[in-house]
Amino acid sequence: MKKDITIEFKNVTKKYNLTQYSKKGIFNLLLNKKSTKQKIVLENISFQISKGESVAILGKNGMGKSTIIKLLSGISYPTSGEIITKGKISSILELNAGFETDFTGRENIYLKCQILDLTKEEIEKIIDSIIKFADIGEYIDEPVRTYSSGMRARLGFAISVHIKPDILAVDEVFSVGDYNFKQKCFNKIKEIKNDENVTFILVTHSPEIAEEFCTRGLLLDKGKIIYDGNIKTCINKYLKQ
Repeated sequence: MKKDITIEFKNVTKKYNLTQYSKKGIFNLLLNKKSTKQKIVLENISFQISKGESVAILGKNGMGKSTIIKLLSGISYPTSGEIITKGKISSILELNAGFETDFTGRENIYLKCQILDLTKEEIEKIIDSIIKFADIGEYIDEPVRTYSSGMRARLGFAISVHIKPDILAVDEVFSVGDYNFKQKCFNKIKEIKNDENVTFILVTHSPEIAEEFCTRGLLLDKGKIIYDGNIKTCINKYLKQ
């Protein structure tokens, strides 16, 4: 039986405007003489991902991998084309971002979960697990501005993996924290992705991690998909880029 499509990109293009100042020096800069050109990050890409699939997005730096995750998560929007998703999306990227620094860690848990449309009752059911997983001790009731970057990352990760997503998108976050916390992150993501109802998307530069977590790979080159299929074949092509 064919599984439902949970993610679909239809002819998606993403362009960014780049500002260029004249090479004539500081005087033109002061006069605000500048020109704008567009950089195409993704060019007319299309793909579908079914419910429960685990897909790695591979490619060299600057090929558009993280842009796909940002588009999928609603952090950014396509210049043209259409993106269709079904279900609750949890994105693990830029873990230090999005906190209200004058709020405590506990208050930020409520805030982030409410933004993700969780009810107060749903938050109450998972908040203890989030706090235990983050393992930042008494700092949970201190303002986030007092946190180290590692503590913010721990809290951000803990929130993202406990909201029971339908789609989990992960962008190069396996460097979070010390060895023990890193292993805890690995195990939690494995637990989530092993649920056949959760669709898992991973951006990574590590062939080993891609093969461990995913069965399918998308290979990007200059904003285009040049391979879509078996993860081992995708990795071999990636290593030859």
